[in-house]
Amino acid sequence: MTSAEQLKEEFQIEGITETSVLRYFETLNAGEFEATAALFAQDGVMRPPFESDIVGTDAIAAYLKQEGQNIKAYPSTGIAEALENATIQVQVSGKAQTSWCTVNVLWLFILNQQRQISYTKIKLLASPQELLSLRREN
Repeated sequence: MTSAEQLKEEFQIEGITETSVLRYFETLNAGEFEATAALFAQDGVMRPPFESDIVGTDAIAAYLKQEGQNIKAYPSTGIAEALENATIQVQVSGKAQTSWCTVNVLWLFILNQQRQISYTKIKLLASPQELLSLRREN
């Protein structure tokens, strides 16, 4: 069994069955950022913490290659609800680990009718003091 097969087997988020959301975390943790970006709609949007919107699969892939190298996501539970126009909102809570800290995170996904990610927002759940210490010096 390859490590990728092992990852797929073990990768479950309580309450979430949407393949694109599960694959988002699988590919992100495996460092397969092109595959992560490919889960987004062509005009999909990613909103990372402390950043403005990153629009389009090419820009998302480039951003992840630059910023996602040492990040591991550990989603634990989630809820999905149907919205209007056959879209689905998925909220996933868990932790993200960088080379220098671990923080609680809420990921918010909006999936379009084709089940592509049209929008995701990554929200850090930390106190203002914790957030200040996380912010990178530019």
